[in-house]
Amino acid sequence: MTELTMTDVLIDLTDGVLQIRLNRPARKNALSQQMYQDMNAALQRAAEDSSIKVVLLQGADDCFSAGNDLKDFLAAGVLDAEHPTVQFLYLLAQCPKPLIAAVSGLAIGIGTTALLHCDLVYAADSARFQLPFTQLGLCPEAASSLLLPRLVGYQRAAQYLLLGESFDAAQGYTMGLVNQVVTNAELDALAWQKAQQLAALPADAVQTSKALLKAGSQDVTATIAAELVQFQRLLDGDDCQQRIAGFFKR
Repeated sequence: MTELTMTDVLIDLTDGVLQIRLNRPARKNALSQQMYQDMNAALQRAAEDSSIKVVLLQGADDCFSAGNDLKDFLAAGVLDAEHPTVQFLYLLAQCPKPLIAAVSGLAIGIGTTALLHCDLVYAADSARFQLPFTQLGLCPEAASSLLLPRLVGYQRAAQYLLLGESFDAAQGYTMGLVNQVVTNAELDALAWQKAQQLAALPADAVQTSKALLKAGSQDVTATIAAELVQFQRLLDGDDCQQRIAGFFKR
């Protein structure tokens, strides 16, 4: 076991599985820019290190992530190529190693859209997903405007991306976002078992198979870029500024 980081993101490498655990329970694992930087470094290492066979994303304290830490996100400036959040989106979408997510509790915003880039998603029955972009005066990100309709169909995607309606683990399983639903107590063990199972397979075969499954990745990266342009425009607009100000007054 090699423990690489001990911060709001815990990173551990054991038996070819790189575990990335969000560990900011006091803020429901809301993602700061430092957390993005830590995850980016881990994903970059996973892409380059042949000893890493699988990446496992998890949250601490029975919560996956409440999404971006808005104050920290807004303070980070323009969404350009140097922005840690932007770098994370591309590293996640382009990761050549299998990505497994173990989701319990809240998965809000990027906490849900990140799952669209994972190869296997396991959820506890406590998991609650939501994409509240329009409620904040924003638009989809992480290529969710492309990947979610592909997964669930246009009308169902509009239900979640336009209305921002939440859904639970059972609904996530029915729509194909989630591979299996278990109890909170069973989740980590199941995700670890699946990660070990993948890590034991021939790495070249697994990574080649993933690359073939993701053959349309050019569309994904182009969509991420297009979404970011509109996201920045909306972020700078009055509607978004007013809604975010209202959010902070709660």
